Amino acid sequence: MTSHVERDALPELKLGSKWYQGTPWWLLIIIFIILAMVYQVVTDEEYGQAFEFIRAGIGITIYSTFVAFLIAGVIGLLAGLGRVSTNTVIRTLSVTYVEFIRGVPMLVLIFTVALVIVPTVSGWIGLGNRAVSSTVRGVISLSAVYGAFMAEIFRAGIESIPSGQMEAARSLGMTRFQAMRNIILPQAIRNILPALGNDFIAMLKDSSLLSVLAVDEITYKARLYSGSSFRFRETYLVLTVLYLTMTLVLSLALQQYEKRINRDRER
Repeated sequence: MTSHVERDALPELKLGSKWYQGTPWWLLIIIFIILAMVYQVVTDEEYGQAFEFIRAGIGITIYSTFVAFLIAGVIGLLAGLGRVSTNTVIRTLSVTYVEFIRGVPMLVLIFTVALVIVPTVSGWIGLGNRAVSSTVRGVISLSAVYGAFMAEIFRAGIESIPSGQMEAARSLGMTRFQAMRNIILPQAIRNILPALGNDFIAMLKDSSLLSVLAVDEITYKARLYSGSSFRFRETYLVLTVLYLTMTLVLSLALQQYEKRINRDRER
C-alpha cells in the first residue's frame, strides 16, 4: 500500500517531468537526420559526389522561389482586392481566376502556362519561343498558380479588419481607394504575414515541379545525376535532406516571427 508521504510525492514527480513534455523532440530528430546526412556526405565519397552535383542547383531553386513569390504576391494582392471589390465585373474576373486555378492540378497548370500560354503571349509581342528560357517559364507558372492562393489570403486579411474602419475613413472624406491603401491594407498585411510565410515555404517545395520543364534546380540536378550514375539511394536521400534543411530553417524563422507578433499584440 502506498504511504501518505509517497502519495504526496507523486504530484511533485509529475511536475518535475514537464521538461520532458516541453522538449521539441520532433526538432531534435530532424536535426539528427540532417547531421547524419552531413556525416555521410563528408565521409562517403558517393554521397559527397551526389551532393556536389545537386548543390549547384540551390541558387536556381532559391532564385525561382523568391522571384515567383514576389510576382505571385502582386497578383494575389490585385486578385484579393478584386474579390472584395464592389465592381461586379472585377469581382467576377477575380473569382473566376481563383476558382479556375484551384480546380486544376498544379502540374497541369505548370505545363499549360509554360508550354501554351507563355509561347502564345511571347508570339503576340514578337519575342518568339526561344527568347523565353525554361527558368522564366517556370517562374511565371509558379507565380500564376500561387497568385490565386495568395488572393484568398489577402481577401481573408482584408475581411478580418472591422468594416467600421472603412466607414470611418469614408466619413472623413477619404475615397475607398485611399482608405484601403492607408488604413485597411497595412493592418491586413500585418495579420497575413505568417500565412504568406507558409506559402513561401510551400512554394519552395513546389519549385521541385519545375524539373519537368528542365529548369536547372536541385530536383532536376538530382534526376540528371541519378539517371547517369544509377545512384538513386544516395541522390534522393541527399535531395530529401536538402529540402528538409531549407524548409526547417524557414519554418523556425516563421515561428519566431509569429511569437514576436503575438507578444506585440499582448502588450
